[in-house]
Amino acid sequence: MSDYAAIEDRYSLPLYGKRGITLIRGKGAMVWDVDGKSYIDCTAGQGVAIVGHACKPVVEAIARQAGLLITCTGSFYNDQRARLMEKLVRITPEGLDRVFLCNSGTESVEAAIKFARISTGKKEIICAERGFHGRTFGALSATHKAEYRTDFEPLVPGFSFVPFNHIGCISDAVTEDTAAVMLEVVQGEGGVYPAAPGYLAEVRQICNDHNLLLIIDEVQTGFGRTGKMFACAYHDLIPDMLCLAKGLAGGFPIGAVLCSDKISISKGKHGTTFGGNPLACAAALAAIKFIEQEDLPDKAAVKGNWLTKIMGAESVPVVSEIRQIGLMIGIELKAEAQPYIQRLQHEGILVLPAGPNVLRLLPPLVISDPEWKQVLGKLLQVLK
Repeated sequence: MSDYAAIEDRYSLPLYGKRGITLIRGKGAMVWDVDGKSYIDCTAGQGVAIVGHACKPVVEAIARQAGLLITCTGSFYNDQRARLMEKLVRITPEGLDRVFLCNSGTESVEAAIKFARISTGKKEIICAERGFHGRTFGALSATHKAEYRTDFEPLVPGFSFVPFNHIGCISDAVTEDTAAVMLEVVQGEGGVYPAAPGYLAEVRQICNDHNLLLIIDEVQTGFGRTGKMFACAYHDLIPDMLCLAKGLAGGFPIGAVLCSDKISISKGKHGTTFGGNPLACAAALAAIKFIEQEDLPDKAAVKGNWLTKIMGAESVPVVSEIRQIGLMIGIELKAEAQPYIQRLQHEGILVLPAGPNVLRLLPPLVISDPEWKQVLGKLLQVLK
């Protein structure tokens, strides 16, 4: 154990299951530990490092902006903030023409909950079983898994849960006090479960029929992860609010809520000290430009489809199902995932769990073909 690990163990609250290695450097899809060992990183900081570690344009944008202006509250106008808002409106689904910038995915969900309640005057929000929206109190109340919730109850009232991809259950859950439906296009933490064809279109229609807001959480799926800039594009879906974070600034903390004209809120009803700061906005502008210039969504689609095709043709008895959309991959096992995660780490491949028996791969979209082939080879070696 390195000195750094000992220091962290001494001073940090024991909130994380440590993996036993100390990472100190990254480049592209690779990271290195304190002992110099390299790993192909298919965790990407829980899907954050979409443009890769130490992406040169993002690094340069952060350094340049840090020498100009790091912080600027929403009480003042700012060039980087204005440019990012304009860019987000241009690349997200039609009709989302207002932006709130914050610092994380859970903050974007918290804001969306408040915006839904104040805009409708109603309190209830319908969410999905297996859904994950964050760990702060509002976002946690919208998150289904009892493991996350139980120790912190009572949570915020007004949230109900229905099975994902079962349209009739949403209709049955609507009451006179329902403000919104909140869903992920792909349930990431829940095990990488994509929305079924036609499901979200029917949810949109239910929301229209009952005058409900539709909140779509693309915190994990946004910015090319699924093979499209936003996973909504697979369903021609136009939500009333779109929650974003993770890959937005190439690893720098930021979050956003894009809102339609159905959202009505007045001065002072919400705010943030750090949200929309010039440093984060400059990083986000550089990351989005890089994603577009390098056609990273298309490359994610090709690489993800290739791995699924090859693995599907192999005989791997421990694998029960592969769920994949772009470079968001869930490999469901007939056994506990953790021993395989540890073996892959030993072989130089870092992956994530998604529940007790699912391996989740969220590599940087810049992962090279040789690196991706190495990931496949090690997966087959370890799983067989």
